Amino acid sequence: MPATLPETPSPRMHLPCLAVAILIMLGGSLNPFLMAGPQGQADHGMAFALLIAMTAGMVRGVGFVPVGLAWRWLFSGWTCLLCLIAAAAMRFFA
Repeated sequence: MPATLPETPSPRMHLPCLAVAILIMLGGSLNPFLMAGPQGQADHGMAFALLIAMTAGMVRGVGFVPVGLAWRWLFSGWTCLLCLIAAAAMRFFA
């Protein structure tokens, strides 16, 4: 019996992820100080979390669902949400 791959979600556009990705892209382009710390210096942790959220949101948002389980998890809506929460926590609780 051949091995079967895990069932992939339907490859449709995911508008909430796409909206988050576009907002991060536009916000970071128009006001790069959103990724800065309180002293105005670059906050690399927050920038990393926001850029991962933007990447995952863009990939999942346009409807691409990778076949591999690790890649599917990395580019999922859940990763987008978790990285967005992490960036907000770094911004407001640091």
